Amino acid sequence: MLGRLLRQIHDMAPTDLPEVLRGHYPALGVTRLTMYLADLQENVLVAMPDAQAAPCDDLPIEGTQAGWTYRSVSPRITADEDEDGLTLWLPLLDGVERVGVLQVQAPSFDKPMMMVCHSLASLITLIVLDKAAYSDNYATAMRARPMSLPAEMVWAFLPPRTIGTGQVTSSAVLEPAYELGGDAFEHGIIDGFLHAAVFDAMGHDLQAGLTSSVALAVSRNARRRGAGLADTVHAVDRAVSDAFPDRYATAVLTYLDLITGHLTWTNCGHPAPLLIRGAEVVPAAMESASELPLGLSAVGPDMTHTVHHIQLEPGDRVLLHTDGVTDARSHAGERFGEGGFAEFIIRAMAAGEPAPEALRRLMHTLLAHKQIGQLTDDATIVLFEWHPAAPPGTRPSGV
Repeated sequence: MLGRLLRQIHDMAPTDLPEVLRGHYPALGVTRLTMYLADLQENVLVAMPDAQAAPCDDLPIEGTQAGWTYRSVSPRITADEDEDGLTLWLPLLDGVERVGVLQVQAPSFDKPMMMVCHSLASLITLIVLDKAAYSDNYATAMRARPMSLPAEMVWAFLPPRTIGTGQVTSSAVLEPAYELGGDAFEHGIIDGFLHAAVFDAMGHDLQAGLTSSVALAVSRNARRRGAGLADTVHAVDRAVSDAFPDRYATAVLTYLDLITGHLTWTNCGHPAPLLIRGAEVVPAAMESASELPLGLSAVGPDMTHTVHHIQLEPGDRVLLHTDGVTDARSHAGERFGEGGFAEFIIRAMAAGEPAPEALRRLMHTLLAHKQIGQLTDDATIVLFEWHPAAPPGTRPSGV
């Protein structure tokens, strides 16, 4: 059945997926399949339209069975309230990136059927990602409101919000999702290294979005050419200076050796990264003297950025962030602060929350802290954890 479904998807439009799946209900032994995708800000799970079925309401990620599956990345079986049957909720995962949940309704679930449903959930995720690459149907469904042009451009350049292997997990969040200005994040794995970075371009206009997009593109181009950290920073600096002479971007760029745990980084006029070891922040572990932002090579043609080094221990977590996180204030003027968001993450992950969930809740707390549901400055966080001792096939704490 899965093989037949694979053959059907090649010339299938995104909106045809529910109907194609319906043709396999008898072979699966199910009465209904419903796909839910998380909206851009991870507030609700949006049901994908099915022309042959009654519309389904969006499901809040907080306080629902579907939301629990999404938050915990764990399956859940519940009894149907209105029918004689069961409902299985399964996470839709792209590697370790949460995409949504799959609702499977059936009279019963035995072990072989559970295995097929897990395989089906994986296949559906791959179908959604494949079709989303050239169709706007899924992207439109996942948006609660129109997006600004700078935000549209930045999101087009961003990698998945969560990536990971058995050695490392990296997760990111950024707000305001629909009105991004100059913030951007990067993480990718190549040749045994995790490359992670945050950028904060000057301004909150289209030029800011262009600046951060150029910085992302140049950093990827450099690493794909095999450039080291110093050469990558130099390339970004020159490109931003040449393209936008009156603009600059602060940034932190890091390279983590996934075998040894040796971390190198450079700080270009940006807030210092935080090193979390165990249940506390290691004081001043990654602080350094202030250096010029990227894009000012015309000011200092011979300027170089210092490359710093530190040895991580298994289980260490590194937090990269922009100043919009720490500078968020409530109406009363209370500043969220560096200590506030670091302690939040430490408590959440100590309680067993996956890193993506800890960051999701942190950003929602930050928005609530602001009280008006939006930020006056972009706020971006990248959290990566080195866990080289994780046994194959297990989920480390960061996943």
